[in-house]
Amino acid sequence: MRKPRELQDGARYHVTARANRKEMILNEESMKELFLSVVRRAKKKYEFRMENFCVMGNHFHFVIQPGRGESLSAIMRWILSVFAMAYNRISNFTGHVWGCRFFSRIIAGLRNLVEVFEYIDENPVRAKQVEDRKDWRYGGLWHRRAGDRSLLDDLPLWERLLFPTHSVTLIGA
Repeated sequence: MRKPRELQDGARYHVTARANRKEMILNEESMKELFLSVVRRAKKKYEFRMENFCVMGNHFHFVIQPGRGESLSAIMRWILSVFAMAYNRISNFTGHVWGCRFFSRIIAGLRNLVEVFEYIDENPVRAKQVEDRKDWRYGGLWHRRAGDRSLLDDLPLWERLLFPTHSVTLIGA
């Protein structure tokens, strides 16, 4: 039996999911873009805040806060299944795309929020995909600095002070 998911109204979560067998299904730019387009569609279907994210070759990370009355599980089930159907159709595959069920943990407190933001922002640097986390086009930091608000919600003032690199918009970036 699996452990019940810890859920709390108004909570902010660190969510991640990995591809089945750790396959690099998101390695191609087109697949990352497809995944992000599914998340954009989910934002129109469900009410939730996306504060940070990072899409890597075989997994992703979100800092997400479901809206009042929204289910984290329903949001994630929709994103994962819609992407899986599109991926399988494009790749001419059948079967599972994602490995185990998605991981989620409530972000408890300011220190934990800082740790999660740093972990997500540094993910592509640790994987040697970029030297500077600001250069990873498939992360919240790049999107926020480029002025792309299609995925991310504005940070409250106190978070903008806490994460100044997430507060700067580069013109023409």
